[in-house]
Amino acid sequence: MDTDGFTTCLWFDGRAEEAARFYVSLFENSAIGAVTHYPEGAHQPAGNVLTVDFTANGQKFVALNGGPEFTFNEAISFQITCHDQKEVDHYWTALTEGGGEEGPCGWVKDRFGVSWQVVPARLEEMFRDPDTTKVARANQAMMTMRKLDIAALEKAYAGE
Repeated sequence: MDTDGFTTCLWFDGRAEEAARFYVSLFENSAIGAVTHYPEGAHQPAGNVLTVDFTANGQKFVALNGGPEFTFNEAISFQITCHDQKEVDHYWTALTEGGGEEGPCGWVKDRFGVSWQVVPARLEEMFRDPDTTKVARANQAMMTMRKLDIAALEKAYAGE
């Protein structure tokens, strides 16, 4: 087994290279690697992109143009921990552009159908607080939001 961790394979229907380039543009420490193409006699036309190896935010991925048989759903998502509201806003805007969909509680589906959680690091800290009353207030506030608002979460957490 490769000791460098796992590679996540994302299945697309003809948009693998577009998706890989989008993700690489969105995150630091990202790059496109090898691009392979379908050979003659495959279930896709020869020369079409088969796979795109890429790294996004230091994580290894392969984007596969497998066809329409499988689609993404919310059972798998990628969590982006953000340090401030500016980061939350940046990722939320980028992921919803071009046909992405806002979801509840900081979840968003990008234009390729991949689900993301755009989460402030501060909310993660709040949820680890041993004071269950504060945690409940923060959680209740989060449940009313789409894009998470750190200032509003802080107010709820503090009981204001």
